Amino acid sequence: MELDQFIGGNAVFLAVAAFIILCIFLGVRIVPQSEKHVVERFGRLRSVLGPGINFMVPFLDRVAHRISILERQLPTASQDAITADNVLVKVETSVFYRITEPEKTVYRIRDVDGAIATTVAGIVRSEIGKIELDQVQSNRAQLIERVREQVTAMVDDWGVEVTRAEILDVNLDEATRAAMLQQLNAERARRAQVMEAEGKKRSVELAADADLYAAEQQAKAKRVTADAEAYATAAIAIAIRESGLEAAQYQLALAQVEALAKVAQGTGKQTILLPAQALDAFADAFKMLKGRV
Repeated sequence: MELDQFIGGNAVFLAVAAFIILCIFLGVRIVPQSEKHVVERFGRLRSVLGPGINFMVPFLDRVAHRISILERQLPTASQDAITADNVLVKVETSVFYRITEPEKTVYRIRDVDGAIATTVAGIVRSEIGKIELDQVQSNRAQLIERVREQVTAMVDDWGVEVTRAEILDVNLDEATRAAMLQQLNAERARRAQVMEAEGKKRSVELAADADLYAAEQQAKAKRVTADAEAYATAAIAIAIRESGLEAAQYQLALAQVEALAKVAQGTGKQTILLPAQALDAFADAFKMLKGRV
C-alpha cells in the first residue's frame, strides 16, 4: 500500500514536472535575428515576436508563421513596353525588397512575390509610355527612381519595403534596331558633310582675309610713297619760294644732266645722237652747275 502511494506520488510529481517543463518549452520562444514570428491565439493575430527571447501563453498561443526579414530578390522579369514615339521595347527588371511588417504580409496578400512583380511590370510600362526612346536610354537613372518610388508607395499596405528596383536592360526588336542603325549612319554622314563644308568655308575666309591684308599693305605702301612725293614737292616749293627761279632752274638742270648720263651708259662701243635742244640744255646745266660751284 505504501509502495503504491509512493509510486503514485512520484508519478504525480513527474507529471507536474513534465507539465512545467512543457509549459516552459511552449511559453518561451527564441527568435533568430533574421526572422519574425507571427503568434495567433484561437486563430486570431495575437502578436509579432522580434529577435531574441520572447514569452507567450502556452497552449493558447502558437507560432503560426515564421517570416524571414532578410532582403529578397525577385527573379529577373521581362516585359514589353511602348515608348511615347511608338517604339516597342523589351525591358528587363529586377526588384529587391524585405518584409518589415509580417502581420500585413501574412494577412493581406497571398503571393507577395507575384504581386510585387505584377506591380513593377505595370509601373514600368506606364513610365516608359510617357517618354521617348532616347530619353529611356539617357535618363535611365531618373526612370529607375520614379519606378522605385511608385512601387514603394503601392506595396506599403503589404508590409513590404522595396530597397532597390533596377532596369537591367532595354532591348529592341531587329527591325527597329536596323532602322536606328541606318539613322545613326545617316547622321554620321551628315555630320561629316557639315564638317567638310565648314572646313571649306574657313579656308575661303582665311584666303579672303589674306587678300584683304595684302591689299591693305599695298595701300599703306602707296600712301607712304604719295606722302614722300608730296613732301618732296613741298620742299621744292619752299626752295623756290626762298631762292627764287634760279633754284628751280638749277634742279631742272641737274635732272637733265642725270638723264643724259644714263643715256650714255652702256657696254661696248656705241654712238649717241642728241638733238640741238639737248645740247643747249646740257650747256645751260653746265653753266648753272659751274655757277653754283
